[in-house]
Amino acid sequence: MRTGLRKVMARALSLFTTNSSPKDLTWQSIPAITEADLQEIRQFFRRKKFFIFGHARSGTTLLARLIRVHPSVHCNWQAHFFTRQPFIHALVSDPNIHEWLTRRSNRWNQGRDPSALLLRINCDFFLEREAAQLGKEIVGDKSPNNLVHGEAVLRMASIYPDASLIFIVRDGRDAVLSHRFQTFIDNPQHLNQEDRAILEQFIAHPEPFLRGERSIFTSQGLQAAAQSWVENVTETHRLGKEIYGARYYALRFEDLIRQPWEVMQSLWLFLGADLSLPGLAEALENERTRNPDADWQNQKASAISQSLQKGKSGSWRQLFTSEDRQAFLRIAGATLEEWGYPID
Repeated sequence: MRTGLRKVMARALSLFTTNSSPKDLTWQSIPAITEADLQEIRQFFRRKKFFIFGHARSGTTLLARLIRVHPSVHCNWQAHFFTRQPFIHALVSDPNIHEWLTRRSNRWNQGRDPSALLLRINCDFFLEREAAQLGKEIVGDKSPNNLVHGEAVLRMASIYPDASLIFIVRDGRDAVLSHRFQTFIDNPQHLNQEDRAILEQFIAHPEPFLRGERSIFTSQGLQAAAQSWVENVTETHRLGKEIYGARYYALRFEDLIRQPWEVMQSLWLFLGADLSLPGLAEALENERTRNPDADWQNQKASAISQSLQKGKSGSWRQLFTSEDRQAFLRIAGATLEEWGYPID
């Protein structure tokens, strides 16, 4: 790993150590994977790798579906190697495992800690197994990173300093709104008493909520959601640029919706895929018009899901109350403006 990258990661790690449990800190002590390791790994796992991060409900699934339309590119989702506990690093966090890996009498480890190498091999196998079956040469995973924000970039860099990172951003108001409805539909059992009361009132009398007269959020819940969105966007984008440089690509969900062909051409070119293959535009359009996530939510809870059109930009204008708008802007106004989103 380059000296500059080591310094960036060491400086950035201080952002996260205060919120991590002592046991989980063991991943930071794993020696970084070396260039010699990477050269050896590529003899067995030769495909190019990429990872898609983004806040929940920011279009990561849509992007994964579209990116794998290309005959050379495969993407699946929710491996959560670096984005959700337990992380892939848990495979070597047990002291007994670490002792076995680094035992001096173990001549196979070549006298050093092979933990990062072991983690990389596990990830590579899962990624390349599917890609090989499909005959594709570029492979990646999409996993929302809003549970750990920038820490996901650091964890990824400790194992994949040579991969590419794609980060998709969506207007935070639409993202938290969509996430709220997703929780109502998929995880109502996780709601507290106040949130459950809002859900029951919405189902019984949705009209005031849909006109922005009543909030679907609690005040505390909206503030926490806005702060989480800001931290995710700010930390991921900063560390992505600092660590991955030319192998980092950031895009907006709204641009993907408005100009799918132009955005995907740029992304495929970024990944090194051939743009001259015939039928790409037609295949992309066919996939873009599908919406399996919306179909699933309509089937599971149509009374709720039909209130929010999937993939639409600006739904917050209809459903946010004036108090919701002001509260979100107080926390996230500067970040919204930085990414070109209206704050009026």
